[in-house]
Amino acid sequence: MVTPSEIQWNELTFSLTPSKTMYVSVFSGNQWHPGVLQPYGNISISPAAGVLNYGQGVFEGLKAYHTKDNVGVVLFRPRDNARRMIESCERICMPAVPEEMFMEAVRNVVQSNKEYVPPYRPEATAQGSLYLRPMVCGTGAVLGVAPANEYTFIVFASPVGPYFKTGFQPIKLKVDPHYHRAAPGGTGGVKAIGNYAVGMYPAKKAKQQGFSEVLYLDAKEDKYIEEVGAANFFCIIGKSIITPDLNGSILSGITRRSVLQLAQDQLGLKVEERRLTLEEALKADEAFATGTAAVISPIGSMTFEDKTTIIKDGKVGPYTQKLYETLLGIQHGILPDPYNWIERVV
Repeated sequence: MVTPSEIQWNELTFSLTPSKTMYVSVFSGNQWHPGVLQPYGNISISPAAGVLNYGQGVFEGLKAYHTKDNVGVVLFRPRDNARRMIESCERICMPAVPEEMFMEAVRNVVQSNKEYVPPYRPEATAQGSLYLRPMVCGTGAVLGVAPANEYTFIVFASPVGPYFKTGFQPIKLKVDPHYHRAAPGGTGGVKAIGNYAVGMYPAKKAKQQGFSEVLYLDAKEDKYIEEVGAANFFCIIGKSIITPDLNGSILSGITRRSVLQLAQDQLGLKVEERRLTLEEALKADEAFATGTAAVISPIGSMTFEDKTTIIKDGKVGPYTQKLYETLLGIQHGILPDPYNWIERVV
């Protein structure tokens, strides 16, 4: 295991660097048992586990940040993650982790691994964070297609850098109508583990061609924008900020809802949550993707059927820049938090 003294903070990427402890709780006998902190490491499950055979599992992603003084450590909207995990568990037919249990687990993991929280660096354009991965999996053995009879709730942590290698620089997207992330009536609106495996192949192909990610269209008409890989899509046209509405196949991102609030309150933009055609998005003044991992990633170009459209001359737009600075400012305690989004842990 890498110790904090061995970590090159300014060279962190979005990859796994295990911290020292993780939280584990088991659901059996119709109840969640008290969770415990234990050394980070492998777990043992049956080859017939529901998660291995039928993909019965969900996860969340949230971050802990150092404040600007590098003394305090805070979480950003953790209760939103707890509530979304409850919704995800219900959709995948698993017992929900109570909100307070989720919060206790996250706090304990951060406090136990506080030395793994990357320092705030004023000179850096992209700040590091301690990424937290809460997950619930069907670990009970099952042969027929049915819910497992035992579940495991785990929270582990890893210090990370920017999701995209370029940091806060415009990314290149490939619009690929041959693949879809989710379909109406499916699980696209929750964080089910199976949602992410289907995007690995198209993302791999796109990256081999020099793109950062895939921009997915809807599965029904191949006309409306859905998501950017594992991130929500936004564009700005005039004085309006537009993002696809939550139609059941799009994840309700926590960064997404934060950006909508900031755009309306701080920037005075008109918020539009609606169906957004690719044709309309290609004419946008600015475009960007949002997510816990990606934060806010400006979009510099979109390529569809071998035709590339450059957005904002391939540069970061002023609204995108302001939203990014405002969001990070709140997360690191540089700016006031009028929404009570921040919860101090250390």
